[in-house]
Amino acid sequence: MSRENGATETGGFVYDVPLLFAVLSLVGLGIVMVYSASSAVALEKFGSSAFFLKRQVFFALIGIVVLVCYSHIPYRWYRPLTYPLLIVALVLLVAVHIGGLGVAAGGAQRWLRFGPLTFQPAEVARLVLIIYMAYSLSKKQEALGRFSVGLVPHLLILAVFAVLLMMQPDFGSVMIFAALTWLLMFVGGVPLRHLLGALLLAAPVVYLLMVNAAYRLRRLISFLDPWQHPADEGYQMIHSLMAFGSGGLWGAGIGKGYQKLFYLPEPHTDFIFAVIGEELGFWGVLLIIGLFGLILWRGLRIAGGCSDIFGMLLATGIIFALALQVSINMGVCLGLLPTKGLTLPFISYGGTSLLLNMAAVGVLMNIGTAHERRT
Repeated sequence: MSRENGATETGGFVYDVPLLFAVLSLVGLGIVMVYSASSAVALEKFGSSAFFLKRQVFFALIGIVVLVCYSHIPYRWYRPLTYPLLIVALVLLVAVHIGGLGVAAGGAQRWLRFGPLTFQPAEVARLVLIIYMAYSLSKKQEALGRFSVGLVPHLLILAVFAVLLMMQPDFGSVMIFAALTWLLMFVGGVPLRHLLGALLLAAPVVYLLMVNAAYRLRRLISFLDPWQHPADEGYQMIHSLMAFGSGGLWGAGIGKGYQKLFYLPEPHTDFIFAVIGEELGFWGVLLIIGLFGLILWRGLRIAGGCSDIFGMLLATGIIFALALQVSINMGVCLGLLPTKGLTLPFISYGGTSLLLNMAAVGVLMNIGTAHERRT
């Protein structure tokens, strides 16, 4: 049975067809573009041009199962699990520094390895932070106007996450966690004067973290004028811009891009959007942005139609986290933001990232389903 707002009811469950269409379309496009972007790299490193393709298809299929499963789990079940999940997330962030579990790469200790599975605990912690903020803010609605209740506990949790992330180090994730915390406090009802005060206090700390780390300062300087640093910090941005510039309106065609051939670093992960720009052109980029826009619209509609504060904040956090990740990835590839290693949701190669994003969409769909059943 179809509904006027685009949802379809099957066996008592309400499927958000536009949301599902957008997500599955991005996953499908991602599989195609991962193969195109990674085939040369995979052939040289692993002797098979389809190495990354096979893994991405596998994770995509698992991701669909994960989405369906999470869409059937009542989102209110996460409320009593908030603190256990918080503890798990913190333990995982600590575990990256344990020998035999933590994996170092590029001068950072951000990954965990369990057998064949390697993932970034920061991605798990981001979703857990959203659940915690939604739970805490919904529980304290009557007292959020008090500084000691509405602001301090949430900033303390953020500070714990920030310290653990900076030990890796992962300054970009700290900024994402801070943005999520601030927005959810704003939407949840924490007084604006408290939030603005927190921003004023945080500004000098952020500045010191930026200027006291030489590599962050170099990234910032090269971002302002990458063409003055073509062989080091500006290299990635220059080749990304060259990819977009050569794509034109219609692109060079799938598989015919040039920058992915050992010029553009991480063409199948962080800079896959640049490969899309080169091979699919302006219209391909517009299609990707349109599909993400559809997800954003459906997510905001779900959040706005939710009848309880916990569900509304949970949906808002999920959709804002996705929008933030998309904006940062695209901004970096287009030279609008300093370089930050962040994947493009549903499209970039990476099993854990894809599974967590699919799980988040499943939670979002369940929130929408609960609302549809009541209406």
